[in-house]
Formats: sequence, structure tokens, C-alpha cells
Amino acid sequence: MWLFLLFLYGPTLTILILSFQGPMGGLTFPLKEPSLHWFASLFEVQRVGDFGGSLKRSLILAVLVMFVNVLIAVPAGMALRKRFRGRRAIFWLTIASLIVPSILVSLGIGLLFSQTGLGSSWYTSAFGAHLTWTLPFGVLIMIGVFARLNPAYEEAAVDAGATRWQTFRHVTFPIILPNVVGVMLFGFSLSYDEMPRTVLAGGAYNTLPLEIYAMTNNVTTPVLYALGSLTTLVSFLVIALALTLMTLARRRTGGGAALGKPKQES
Repeated sequence: MWLFLLFLYGPTLTILILSFQGPMGGLTFPLKEPSLHWFASLFEVQRVGDFGGSLKRSLILAVLVMFVNVLIAVPAGMALRKRFRGRRAIFWLTIASLIVPSILVSLGIGLLFSQTGLGSSWYTSAFGAHLTWTLPFGVLIMIGVFARLNPAYEEAAVDAGATRWQTFRHVTFPIILPNVVGVMLFGFSLSYDEMPRTVLAGGAYNTLPLEIYAMTNNVTTPVLYALGSLTTLVSFLVIALALTLMTLARRRTGGGAALGKPKQES
């Protein structure tokens, strides 16, 4: 396990260390006069690359995908609890996009927007392409959550005179809130670093992964490492925020005790 973690995070640690090269430092070891020079360069006008614009686009796109992912995945998970005609077909069609190669999904969506005259852009066609990647995961998570949800709590609320909306708002949603936060984090992280489904559907302006990939052929200074370190820090901050929210939500709901079967009374 330690060898796997070293293999997983070793390259990231290497980039982090090299991002502290001095003004005369290169793209390889050893470090020369370590400083924050290249981090400061990120906020200056660059000859190549649009760091600020691509980072802004990726963050906005990831946040939009995150919220829409939850708005669709939660009702879908609730609906798939019930048995109805076509349930299996809807389920398999939902997760089918996980099997199709991402580059083909990007190509198809790009062609669709091009042929219909809508024009590809990061906030339209790329937004839809990202949902084809994040939404199946969100739906699968919520299906598992609702499969474990003890229906006795909802039935008790209905017996007490609560409407369907009141039952969901005051009973169901507080119970599944930690999992909803997890779906939000999943949607954000999958969208934030998604490249294959963006490359042919993103339009004229690059998101951050596309910008970094394009810069690997042009940038010959450690400024690229500084950008990688900064974006990694943003990712960890988002994860830390999500874990904090999940912990608070679990404490509020009593540690998720409402999931699963109630204990047998002696």
C-alpha cells in the first residue's frame, strides 16, 4: 500500500518541490536559490497560456456541474427506489456513458452543437459533456444510499400527517445529507480535471486541464509546476471543505444511524 501511495503521489511531490525553483532554476533538479518567484509569475501577463482565465472557467464549470449533478442524482435515486416499467432500461442508459470512450462522447457532443448551429463552448457543450461523466456516478451513489435508507422513518412522518415534501425536507434529506455532500465533491472533482470529454466540446476557450496540456509544448520554465501546485492545493481545499461538511452533517443526523435496518429490541 505504501508503494502504491508513493507511486500515486510521488510525481505530485516532485512537481511541488520543483515549483520552488529560483529565477535561474530549470525544469529539473537540483533546486537553484529556492523562492516563490514562479508562483508570483502566475499572476503576471504571460507570453503563452491563460492561467487566470482557464482556472476561472474550470472552477465555474465544476461548480455548475456539482449543483446540477445533485439536483438530478437525488431525485433519480429516489425514483429508482420504486419498481416501474422501464426502470432497468433507464438505469442502464444512465450508466452507459461510462462505457463509451470519453473522446467519442466529446466528438459526438461537439458535432451535435456544431450541426445545430448552437456553437461549442465551455459553458454549454462542455457542460453537457461533463454531466455525461459525473451524473452516472452520482446516480449510482444515491441508488446505494436510498437502498440502505430505513423507510420506517419516512412512514412515521407520513403517519404523523406530513406531506411528501415535508417528509423529504425534514426527514429524508437530513439523513442523506452527508452522502449528498459526497456526491457534490465527486461531481466537482470529476469535472475540475476532466480533459477527454472537453477537448472536442469545449469551444475556443480552454479549461485548465486543456490549458496545462497545451502549455507542456510551449512553456520551458517552472511556472507550469507552480500552476500544478496551485491547482492541487485548490483540490485539497475543496476535499477538506467537503469532509468538514460531511462530518458536521453526520453529527447532525446522529452518525447516519437512520441508514440500514433498525436494531432488534430484546
